[in-house]
Amino acid sequence: MKANNHGKPESPSLSIIICTYNRADLLLLTLEAVAVLPGIEDTEVLVIDNNSRDHTEEMTRKFILDHEHMKLRYVFESRQGLSAARNSGIRHAQADLVAFLDDDAIPERDWILTITDTFRRVPDVQAMGGVIRPRFETRRPDWLIKPFELPYTIVDLGSRVMEYPGQLHPCGANMAFRKSVFASLSFPLELGRVGSALISGEETWLFNALKKKGSRILYHPAMAVEHFIPASRLTPDWIAKRYYYQGLSNGMNGSGAAAKLRILTLVAAKTIFNAGDSLFARSEGRRLLVSCRWKSLRGTKDALFSRAPLSSTG
Repeated sequence: MKANNHGKPESPSLSIIICTYNRADLLLLTLEAVAVLPGIEDTEVLVIDNNSRDHTEEMTRKFILDHEHMKLRYVFESRQGLSAARNSGIRHAQADLVAFLDDDAIPERDWILTITDTFRRVPDVQAMGGVIRPRFETRRPDWLIKPFELPYTIVDLGSRVMEYPGQLHPCGANMAFRKSVFASLSFPLELGRVGSALISGEETWLFNALKKKGSRILYHPAMAVEHFIPASRLTPDWIAKRYYYQGLSNGMNGSGAAAKLRILTLVAAKTIFNAGDSLFARSEGRRLLVSCRWKSLRGTKDALFSRAPLSSTG
């Protein structure tokens, strides 16, 4: 870390926040990749351990000793949940820019410099994200068709720098913000994964709040990572559960009569659409997609009428 004219260390240009839970071996691969990125000398890395029971702390502390050129800190966050871990990382971050990287994601060479250069050159951009390429542990299943890519956090919007279109926004495996965003916002604790439960929606909530403020959110193809997808997730049962919990997360946003009515109207429209689409589902992938959509709709209704399980053992 460079020093200023008074001999004091300067603040880092970027804080990378890596939240982790019981995945020390994958985390090690991520840290090894981050350690050799151009720009790491002006960057701090925060490992937020969210109650891991494996050797995460031991591995991270050894990594710190073995990589003195890195400004790497280990932070233990006892409140279970991804949103709580992310908020903890933001509180500990020293830079004006914060980036989030999953503990199973490998950033490409220009990842740090793309983030810092873009925020410097485009001062009205408040958040950004980029490409997330899959690294499958086993062969990609034939049923994993295009509509399943976003639930698996596979993202490629092309080779052009642009604002995110429509309802799309950066994904948690690869996103960055000006820290000033979090002066008035934080990740909602009622949303986001807790342990192995697949509750989500915290990122959508946050980016929707930014959009309502008129904030610019940029997609940059050079901000790219490779994201590990284990064999345990490459099953119809897992993706069906993922859809159910996505529906559950959607329903949990329905606080108040007006919001519930809006969601129920959307559920009715989706029910009609899915019923019609099921008539034309011929391939294995299309039939599974229809089934998963029914799971999502059931999850939304369970949340609205308080029938939802809030934890999972899977």
